[in-house]
Amino acid sequence: YVAAVYEHQSILSPNPTALVDRQSALELMGRNLDIYEQQVVAAAGQGAQIIVFPEDGIHGFNFTRRSIYPYLDLVLHLQSVKWNPCREPYLFNDTEVLQRLSCMALENKIFLVANLGTKQPCKHIDPHCPSDGRYQFNTNVVFNDYGTLVATYRKHNLYFEYAFDAPPQADYILFDTPFAGKFGVFTCFDILFFEPAVNLVRQYNVKQVVYPAAWMNQLPLLSAVEFQQAFATAFNINILAANIHHPTLGMTGSGIYTPVKSFIYHNMESYGGKLIVAEIPVITPDYKTNLEKVPCRVSEKRNEESSPLFYAEMMYDNFTFVPVQENKGELKVCANTLCCYLNYQRPVLTDELYALGVFDGLHTVHGTYYVQACALVKCGGLHFSTCGQEVTNATALIDFQLWANMSTPYIFPLLLTSGITLDFADHMGWKNDHYFISKNRTSSGLLTAALYGRWYEKD
Repeated sequence: YVAAVYEHQSILSPNPTALVDRQSALELMGRNLDIYEQQVVAAAGQGAQIIVFPEDGIHGFNFTRRSIYPYLDLVLHLQSVKWNPCREPYLFNDTEVLQRLSCMALENKIFLVANLGTKQPCKHIDPHCPSDGRYQFNTNVVFNDYGTLVATYRKHNLYFEYAFDAPPQADYILFDTPFAGKFGVFTCFDILFFEPAVNLVRQYNVKQVVYPAAWMNQLPLLSAVEFQQAFATAFNINILAANIHHPTLGMTGSGIYTPVKSFIYHNMESYGGKLIVAEIPVITPDYKTNLEKVPCRVSEKRNEESSPLFYAEMMYDNFTFVPVQENKGELKVCANTLCCYLNYQRPVLTDELYALGVFDGLHTVHGTYYVQACALVKCGGLHFSTCGQEVTNATALIDFQLWANMSTPYIFPLLLTSGITLDFADHMGWKNDHYFISKNRTSSGLLTAALYGRWYEKD
């Protein structure tokens, strides 16, 4: 099927905390919706059957609970509503944004996924009802090619979004399409947690996911395109990921991902939006990829040279590192119960410092979650203290095999190359109770090769 995602540079409110009336809010959102409409027409013109827009793309961000109120549409989250806002605009008040999105889907005969702020009145007998008598949700809406609202998903894992409420229970939302079967839906930060993202994919055997995001990149392990691809690879699914484009805030990185190929956009230099359109295979539950468990050389002989251990902060966590200094060798580094092993060869020794790092613990900055990570990273300079810094370019081509005795089955294989481009491992999988990833010669200089494990039970 043909899918489209649009990385949108939103027109933002100059003062998001100011209180404005509904009319002013609609004017600002209308300017973003005008751009959406152009992109829907362009995508449909290229044969796209579904288009995904980013989180916060219509209204922007940094609101307070009160200041966002005029920007909210009324959405009743009922599984049974089959409402067409374009054809029946009179059914509910405060649904102007929904009406425009619905008409775009209808006029262009395309499935459309967008993110907006929604409100839902509640009564004080509801124990979860906020004191102002309404819920405010960060919501994804899905319209079919007739403009009918077929799904709404309320973001569960809020990322410092004080204007919004998390729903009392996690939503498990699926919608059906004639061209690719079932799709699952979740938003941005949700991708790092078991509920609802991982549970949805596993429990409902979801093979395609639509994913609006407003993701701030964090190298070396959580760049948007890097983690989106890792998620698609780990679960053997397709992901249609639309991110917002605000390079000054570190926000860029969208793509259409299959387990074996990615069509991505990552651009921190220039401004403006970007439409990605790609034809991808429908993954059915028995679809096989070349990422099956392939035997590997997990060497039983352990003659790793004892390199000097050092400690450095990476992604706000205290990693234990060993330097990768020779043109080939075997290394080992451990923390808590986790041991990481690296077998590597550098055909050409470049003037760049690499290090093998390990972290096994609770990550507590910008969210709390338990991580088991083994990472081969390029350091920022030639001094050990620069390891863990954000680096975007590298020249070293490295053959490697990386493996670890991970305690969780949820492992996201990261492979990031120079210029924030992506590569795919040759082999990955479990062998002798270790998870491994191997690559013969990356396509360009290696930035990060990592096993990013999430131990959800220990969150």
